[in-house]
Parts: sequence; C-alpha cells; structure tokens
Amino acid sequence: MKISAVAIALSAAILTAVFVAPAHAHQPVILDEGDGSPSSGPLLPDGTVSYAVYATVANKQARGFRFRLVEGDQLEVQYLISDEAPDNALTPKELPRVTLIDPKGRRSTLKVNERNEFYEPYSRKNYLYLSRIAEQGSPGTYRVIVRGRSVEPVETTIAVGSREVPGTVVN
Repeated sequence: MKISAVAIALSAAILTAVFVAPAHAHQPVILDEGDGSPSSGPLLPDGTVSYAVYATVANKQARGFRFRLVEGDQLEVQYLISDEAPDNALTPKELPRVTLIDPKGRRSTLKVNERNEFYEPYSRKNYLYLSRIAEQGSPGTYRVIVRGRSVEPVETTIAVGSREVPGTVVN
C-alpha cells in the first residue's frame, strides 16, 4: 500500500514536470516623473533580457528610457495598454505615442496596428498588444519616448527583449 502511494506521488511529480511549461514574466521597470526623457530615464544594459517598462502618461507628459544591443542581437519591442476602461476605449490618436530612436538617431513611431488580448498571469491583468517589432537590431543604445495624448492618464507598457534571465537596471 505504501509503495502505491509513493508511486502515485512520483508519477504526479513527473507528469507535472513534463507537461507544465515553465512560467515566465518580464522584469518590471516603473517610470515616474523623474524619467521625462530617455537621458533622465533608466538604462537597460542588455536589451535582450525580458523587461516590462511601465509608464502612466496623460496629455503632453513624457517618459523615457534606454536599452542597449550588441552586434547580432534581435530587437524585440512590444507596445501594450491595460485592457480596462477607459484605456481600451481610446482611439489610436488618443493613445500615447511611442517613439523608438535607434543608435544612428533614426526615429520611428510604433504604429497601433493591432488590438490583441494578452492575459498576464503574474499581475492577473488583461492587456492589449497594440504594436510589436521583432527584427535584427543595430549595435548601440536605443532610446524610447512615451508621450501622452489623452486628457486621462493611460497605463502604458513597453516590453523589451525576450530572454527570461535576471537583468540589471541602471538609473
């Protein structure tokens, strides 16, 4: 009888280890009023590490940060908002403008081209993907500016990188 209880427990542990995928979460970075530009905001020294950068902005407010890539790194950036009112009811012109400046100084705006749902299990919160970039990166420091365009504050998340390892943040 003892053997069967041990066998059942061992079988359950093995099945759990085999069939349950590991859970991952982006490392959080919260921007505040002191992070009004990329130069005053934090630096993420390894832009391949998975970070979730949170910025709440209203009209004309800005938040910024920087991240670095080295030769051969993939550039991965996602723009998300909370899937809750009033954020999820805003038009593209009311949503924060997210500008990405590459190491050579070229500016691009993350265009709102989707509204796909995403459930984040750690915060137990629903988000909407608005834009995603996945391409070969350039070596150097990227700058990101999140600028508000709505009267009401909008909770904005910029996800950077995809490697689920501990990263550092330089303030």
